[in-house]
Amino acid sequence: MKLKTRLMVAFCIIIILPIALAGAAILGLYRIQTKAIQKNYGLEASDTQGVLSNSLQLMSRYTKTEYDEICKQAKADPEKLESVSYLTEVNTKLQEKSSYLIFCKNGILVYNGYHGDSSISDEQWEKQLPSYGEGDSSTGAAYYVDNDAQSLLKQVDFESSRGDQCSVYIITSSESIQPEIKKLMIDIGLSVLLILALTAGVMTIWIYRGTMVPIKKLQVATKNIKEGNLDFVLDVEGTDEFSELCRDFEEMRRRLKESTEEKMAAEKENRALISNIAHDLKTPITAVKGYSEGILDGVADTPEKQERYIRTIYNKANEMDRLLNELTLYSKIDTNRIPYNFKKINVSDYFNDCIEEIGLDLETRGIGLTYFNYADENIVIIADPEQLMRVVNNIVTNAIKYMDKQKGQINVRIKDVGDFIQVEIEDNGKGISARDLPYIFDRFYRGDASRKDKKHFGLGLSIAKELTEMHGGTLAVHDNPGGGSRFVVTLTLQQA
Repeated sequence: MKLKTRLMVAFCIIIILPIALAGAAILGLYRIQTKAIQKNYGLEASDTQGVLSNSLQLMSRYTKTEYDEICKQAKADPEKLESVSYLTEVNTKLQEKSSYLIFCKNGILVYNGYHGDSSISDEQWEKQLPSYGEGDSSTGAAYYVDNDAQSLLKQVDFESSRGDQCSVYIITSSESIQPEIKKLMIDIGLSVLLILALTAGVMTIWIYRGTMVPIKKLQVATKNIKEGNLDFVLDVEGTDEFSELCRDFEEMRRRLKESTEEKMAAEKENRALISNIAHDLKTPITAVKGYSEGILDGVADTPEKQERYIRTIYNKANEMDRLLNELTLYSKIDTNRIPYNFKKINVSDYFNDCIEEIGLDLETRGIGLTYFNYADENIVIIADPEQLMRVVNNIVTNAIKYMDKQKGQINVRIKDVGDFIQVEIEDNGKGISARDLPYIFDRFYRGDASRKDKKHFGLGLSIAKELTEMHGGTLAVHDNPGGGSRFVVTLTLQQA
């Protein structure tokens, strides 16, 4: 999951989930507390509907039974309400509900069932209580008395048989309902805090696993690379940005490892190159030095010896010059600094000239040459004539090097194979062994047949392959079953 999507989902969950869970928790606690109030206060289910949202309503319904009884007595037998024993009986019931009864006649307090603060005088009670007629006995409405006691008051007014104005007050302390309300508020608060903590914990773990796990793996991978260790795999699954970053980092590590391995291989190859150059130069230099000392020391004391020594020195110098030329050419190929001169070349005309030049050299060596051109005379390719001629010469030179027959033979064939031209150069020499075949195009590689021949340095075929590939072609070698080897140069035809 993308990080942006993950954050949006987390935001929605943080908003919606706590609200849903808090709502469910509040509803559950409300029902539990309502049942507790019904049990504690002896209320019916219908009497407790919405009571927790209106504590005054609960306090009013709390004493509804006693209030209805007093109202009934006020109509049926008002004289009974003036009885102290009856008032004490009712007051005893009210005390169980954190309430008490007060009776006044003509504005004078006659009965006080309050057992609280005894310092409040009757005159103070008379001032605090509403006068006769201020209460609504027909509806049973109650109102809140905001004094130190913080009580809810119900008033029942009636006239005695003697015409006295009487009032019965049922006063309920708010402390009776506050413990339940406080408990409910505390439970709701704790539930909300627990829900928020649970939601935050779940979201933290979810986001942590989606972000910190790949980051930790990335830190370990970075530390490995810092310490030079590239032999590890950063394997992270997922589609988010951190996983993509880890995959890019893994691709960077893989390429860095390949680059390091290539660099090490190149360094190893360079060391081998220097070693081979030193080895191949040592032999002619030693010969030049030895024959020069022979001339200086007077060993070559005849004109014939001097001429032979000087010719040997000359030949060894030519060998070193040829080696240096091949090294210079290969260096230019390796750094792509050869000034190629590509142009359109007619295949038939070009290879006719090549074969004529090669044939003269082979004739002096006693090696036969046959040439077969199976391609159309109008076929044209794009190539550098000089470098393509170097490819052919290097292959022919290699064939001469492996020639072990008294009557050597080299065959050259030009074939048209669709979009390509194939130049096949085949000889009847010793051939190339299966062990040498995979390495024949490696620089400075020399097979067993030419290791003792210090005139060849193992660069010819490597240069030929590089030049062929620079022409967009391929160079392959095959070992003929009947003896000898066959090189195949494939070049692309000029496209319309």
